[in-house]
Amino acid sequence: MTEQHPTQGPVVPRVSGAERPSSSASTVQAPTPELRDIPQATVTRLAAYLRVLGLLVDQGTHIVSSEELAAASGVGSAKLRKDLSFLGPNGVRGVGYDVSRLRGRIEQTLGLDRGHKVVLVGVGNLGQALAGYAGFERRGFEMVGLFDVDPSVTGKRVGDLEVRHIDELDPACRELAATIGVIATPDDAAQEVCDRLVAAGLDCILSFSPMCVDVPEHVELRRVDLAVEMQVLSFNSSRNTGQVPDAPMKATDSLPRVHIGHAAPVQSPAKRNGSVIAP
Repeated sequence: MTEQHPTQGPVVPRVSGAERPSSSASTVQAPTPELRDIPQATVTRLAAYLRVLGLLVDQGTHIVSSEELAAASGVGSAKLRKDLSFLGPNGVRGVGYDVSRLRGRIEQTLGLDRGHKVVLVGVGNLGQALAGYAGFERRGFEMVGLFDVDPSVTGKRVGDLEVRHIDELDPACRELAATIGVIATPDDAAQEVCDRLVAAGLDCILSFSPMCVDVPEHVELRRVDLAVEMQVLSFNSSRNTGQVPDAPMKATDSLPRVHIGHAAPVQSPAKRNGSVIAP
C-alpha cells in the first residue's frame, strides 16, 4: 500500500523551485500553461506513461498515438488524453505525440528534470537491494548516501558507496544536497530515522516500514507496505478463482445444441494490466 501525506498547496504542472529562464534569453519562450491541480491518481499514471515513453525512446520511436501509449500503459485512451491535458497541449490530432517532447514534459511536471539525490537509511537485505537497483538513476534519482547503525555494516561498500554511521546523517545530507530520504530499517526504528531525516532538512521521505510515522505538515511521506500489497493480491486471487453461480435456467430455455464437426469458438480470457505501486 502506498500512502501520501497531504500535500500543502496545489500541485501544478511546473517544477517547484526549478530555475526560470533568464529574461535575456534570445529564444522566445512558450507561454507558461495555466496552473492547474493535478489529481494524485493522475500523477501516478504519469509515472507509468513516462516509463513507456522511455522504452519507446530506446527503441527509436518518434511518434506514438494515444491508443498505443494507453494500451502499453494499461489504461483507456480517453483517460490518457484527460491525464495529459493537465500538461497543456501536446499531441496533434490524427498524428499522435512526439515521444521525446512528451517525455520531457512529463519529467518536468514530475520534477525529474532537476534531478534528485537520495539517501537511504537501513542497509540490510532490502536496503542493499534498493541501493543496487540501477533503474533509479535512469529515472532521475541518484543514490548518494547509505547509512546504518550496525557496526558490522558501517564501513562496508555497497556498489560505489560506503555505508556511513547514522550519526553522520545530518551533516552528510547537507553536504550531499540530498532531496529524498528512504527508510529501510526495522519497524521499531522507523520513527526515529524519519525524525532524523526531517531534522536534516529532507521534506520528501519514502518508508518501506508498515509502521505509521508522524511527519510535519510540510513533509511529503509515502509508505510502501509489501505485506498489505500481497494480502490484496491474495484477496483478488481468491475472488477471481471463486465459483460464479450460474443464472437459474428458465423453463423456456433450451438445452445447448451440439453441432457435429463445428467446434465452439474458444474465447481467450480477458486481459488487464495490474496497478502501479509507487515509488
